[in-house]
Amino acid sequence: MIELAERLLTEHRTIAVVGLSTNPMKAAHSVPAAMQAAGFRVIGVHPSAERLLGGPAYRTLSEIPEPIDIVNVFRPAAEAPGIARQAVAIGAKALWLQQDIFSPEARRIAEEGGLDYVEDQCIAVVRALSGAHKN
Repeated sequence: MIELAERLLTEHRTIAVVGLSTNPMKAAHSVPAAMQAAGFRVIGVHPSAERLLGGPAYRTLSEIPEPIDIVNVFRPAAEAPGIARQAVAIGAKALWLQQDIFSPEARRIAEEGGLDYVEDQCIAVVRALSGAHKN
């Protein structure tokens, strides 16, 4: 799975982060911030935030007005299947569940929808180990 994860970071640039936190002390904020610092385009999906990481935040994936390469998930595993359905619906290229998040149902939905799938991997750790940068 690490080879797929590294390939995704090499081939793609735009990441929608479902559950991007407004709290800079949480991993759900610092990890996306690290990806942004490495040159990736990071778009936050949050139920009430207006802006995250200096850009507009959206309540759902379907509200984002541009193509998304990777949907990165910082939400409980129980929410992953619904997020997978949304990712398929918007035509994302991949669904990436953060470290310690597993969902066989989300995997099935994503793969049946033609998305690459990564779970239980921290996107920032994989980026650091692979050396992927977009700037």
